[in-house]
Amino acid sequence: MNVPTKHAKLLAWVREVERMTQPDSVVWCDGSKAEYDALMKIAVDGGLAVPLSRRSNSFLFRSEASDVARVENRTYIASRSQDDAGPTNNWIDPTELKATLKGLFTGCMRGRVLYVIPFSMGPVGSPIAKIGVEITDSPYVVTNMHIMTRVGKRVLEALGDTGEFIPCLHSVGKPLLSCQDDGGLWPCAPMERKYIAHFPEERSIWSFGSGYGGNALLGKKCLALRIASVVARDEGWLAEHMLILKITSPEGKVKYVAAAFPSACGKTNLAMLVPTIPGWKVETIGDDIAWMKQGKDGRWRAINPEAGFFGVAPGTSMESNPNAMHTIEKNSIFTNVALTEDGDVWWEKIGYDAPGKLVDWKGNDWVQDRNDKSQAPAAHPNSRFTAPAAQCPSIAPEWEDPEGVPIDAILFGGRRPSIVPLVTQSFDWNHGVFLGSIIGSEITAAAIDANIGQVRRDPFAMLPFCGYHMGDYFAHWIRMGKKTPAEAQPKFFMVNWFRKTAEGKWLWPGYGENSRVLKWIFERCDGTGQGVETPIGYLPAMDAIDRPENVRAEEMRELLAVDAAGWRRELEDIKANHYPRFGAKLPKELARMLEEMETRLK
Repeated sequence: MNVPTKHAKLLAWVREVERMTQPDSVVWCDGSKAEYDALMKIAVDGGLAVPLSRRSNSFLFRSEASDVARVENRTYIASRSQDDAGPTNNWIDPTELKATLKGLFTGCMRGRVLYVIPFSMGPVGSPIAKIGVEITDSPYVVTNMHIMTRVGKRVLEALGDTGEFIPCLHSVGKPLLSCQDDGGLWPCAPMERKYIAHFPEERSIWSFGSGYGGNALLGKKCLALRIASVVARDEGWLAEHMLILKITSPEGKVKYVAAAFPSACGKTNLAMLVPTIPGWKVETIGDDIAWMKQGKDGRWRAINPEAGFFGVAPGTSMESNPNAMHTIEKNSIFTNVALTEDGDVWWEKIGYDAPGKLVDWKGNDWVQDRNDKSQAPAAHPNSRFTAPAAQCPSIAPEWEDPEGVPIDAILFGGRRPSIVPLVTQSFDWNHGVFLGSIIGSEITAAAIDANIGQVRRDPFAMLPFCGYHMGDYFAHWIRMGKKTPAEAQPKFFMVNWFRKTAEGKWLWPGYGENSRVLKWIFERCDGTGQGVETPIGYLPAMDAIDRPENVRAEEMRELLAVDAAGWRRELEDIKANHYPRFGAKLPKELARMLEEMETRLK
């Protein structure tokens, strides 16, 4: 075995894991195309992957039916103190959890290869980047990590012999007997043996039993958010569940925006938006995660720590996101979508009917029946594509700038059919943190939930991803505001593309038309946009946003109105059901913001 590093701590950890997991062999990943191709051949020959004849160098995987998404109830923050994990995380004592995991990991890689993946989150050598090393027994994980991170020799060179790294241990949890293989079946452990465990104090991740997405690609939510949020708190920066985009005006002026949205709120669509306003341009820096550190001038500079997109396929179409559709034309991995007879992929809301007989995500024949409303979908609702960010048509030239891009505005949004206006600007930094702390989406009949019409709060879109107490998280944001000079602070905005009439008609067309809202945000950052002070923040003047042709004047007035009675109910809900969750750790600044808004609304 050729070991490509002299890093004593890393070598000792790999040897320790090898003794515990007992693999047949150990391979150090170099990140090369030859390595990727060889691993894909293993997957295809083993019946786990299907080559797509209609898309160059692209493959389809089908997971086991119980292993299709992040498993929140099996995801743990094992801080030494339960109070540090807070009320919104699952907590287990770290000593107890480590003992359980060591029992599960013992012998778990028998019959398999142990892969060592050195990877960089962020451009290699960037002062904002971090290095991780994932050990896994899954070729699917290695190939996805090739796309989602920077893997291989240059990462080990940047790490050197003594550099810091975050150890990430993963196994599918299904050892093999001698001369056995997976028989074309997705390897994973039963749900009750799945664990996605984070140890904040020792900066490590142990994941057992799942081979899917954020449970197994440990650079993604596990490192980039849950562990990185703790590191960011301790080191004085921000690790956020935010897209990053670049806006250029017809005059050539540039602004950079970071934006946090809960799931199903059009985050990837916004990151790759095609503007409908002539002369304006939007480019992509990142679609999911932003790491931000202060530059020498005090401004917050952000990198996208990922190198690829791990996007939800259903609903992605040429109408909703043409840039994503072009990105996935080649060199992509698809998981749990449907397969066409001519070797292409298909999913619900792709923009056209299913082309004849398909093979669905479970491997069964499937023919679309538009008259059967109960027909099971051909693609799993959480089916995914993994694609290199570099081949996105809207990728910005500076997306890999190691210094990051300077953030001018921070957006928060959710799915709210009423009350929340199309766009609102905060009065200042702390008011912006207040707006971020209360965002959420209204529960609809599409959710498995009895509380139809209530709001599911997801502060900063970080509720499933913050590695410590959310009250301390809010306090960290407020501290970061205090250390940021007023002239260097980004402006905060709350947006809502999802307003409806009483009859259920959309008030705002969304998609590319959201560029009209971005234009006003750009102008506010530039000091030129017209704003009106209201009890909830600054709203655009009626003629400050270029109105789309299919939005009537009275609809625009409704989109930009302050529903005082609705907001009073909103604040009552926050006071009674949301803020009490954070107990004594809720910053007094946020409690004061709520009281001041109540007073202004009287």
